Amino acid sequence: MTAPRTEHLVLPGVLTEQQARATVAGLLAVQRADGAIPWFRGHHLDPWDHTEAAMALDAAGEHEAAARAYAWLARHQLPDGSWYAAYADGEAEEPTDLGRESNFTAYVAVGVWHHYLATGDDAFLDRMWPVVVAAVEHVLALQQPGGQIGWKREADGTPVTDALLTGSSSIHQALRCALAIAEQREEPQPDWELATGLLAHAIRRHPERFLDKNRYSMDWYYPVLGGAVTGAEAKARIDEGWDRFVVPKLGVRCVVPNPWVTGGESCELALTLWVMGESDRALEILQSVQHLRDTESGLYWTGYVFEDEAIWPRELTTWTAGSLLLAVAALGGDEPTCAVFSGSRLPAGVDPECC
Repeated sequence: MTAPRTEHLVLPGVLTEQQARATVAGLLAVQRADGAIPWFRGHHLDPWDHTEAAMALDAAGEHEAAARAYAWLARHQLPDGSWYAAYADGEAEEPTDLGRESNFTAYVAVGVWHHYLATGDDAFLDRMWPVVVAAVEHVLALQQPGGQIGWKREADGTPVTDALLTGSSSIHQALRCALAIAEQREEPQPDWELATGLLAHAIRRHPERFLDKNRYSMDWYYPVLGGAVTGAEAKARIDEGWDRFVVPKLGVRCVVPNPWVTGGESCELALTLWVMGESDRALEILQSVQHLRDTESGLYWTGYVFEDEAIWPRELTTWTAGSLLLAVAALGGDEPTCAVFSGSRLPAGVDPECC
């Protein structure tokens, strides 16, 4: 195993270079030889968190390991362009949730574009382009007339037309990454551009088109993290929910009013703050969740119940470590990570308000 490239992952109060190396090594230890990255060994893999962990490996310079993760997705994509929602320990022959969630399927485009920016590997982009096309077409078949994306297809293929704000916001970022890939390949996708603009309009202007999940912190920050809400609207949104979701020196609640902070949501909020240009607040959030670090493995506990002073659940999840590494990479100026999350190299789609 080569030493990971971690000098840009050093952040005061968050990671030393030795700690960064340990976290990357912890991710690599969980990855299976076939490229699958489950939550932890013995638990399930879901395509979204698998991709997030692969992106973290790319941010650490572990490009071969990340490429194996994307090869796993390419090998096991279903004929309709999707993936099942969960696989036992990443075993493709043992799906444990036969639903096919739209944001899980879309996120491959984010990972593929991130890997390409990190490596410049044109052959990789050629191999993964059909995978991205099939995934995007599957997702857009679930788009509703109002622009929002239906949550999933059931095991029997029945579409669930109810839309999740967090999921649709993640899909918005994924569609922009897919458009960037199409642009790089000089294969314009005008239908994708229209769909992306319509989705952004729904996220910004029509909250009534989404299920009411405003107790969840992800519905608070994901419209900003996914790039649909920007500028003064983004700042107003984050400031409005700050005291509701942020627990000083401990992190971010997953859902109010539960006394439970989670590492993943905290790190994603930090990344959101970086996107908004608020690096100081982002750093404070990342520093606040270091109580979740497991010094032996270098990974992070999923969450902490602060009323009971209890780590819960007792899970060291790859996606928690992955979200932290990506947030640190953005603050550290890692160019591919910055480009993917800042939107600096992502087409915006066609805004229906302008047409």
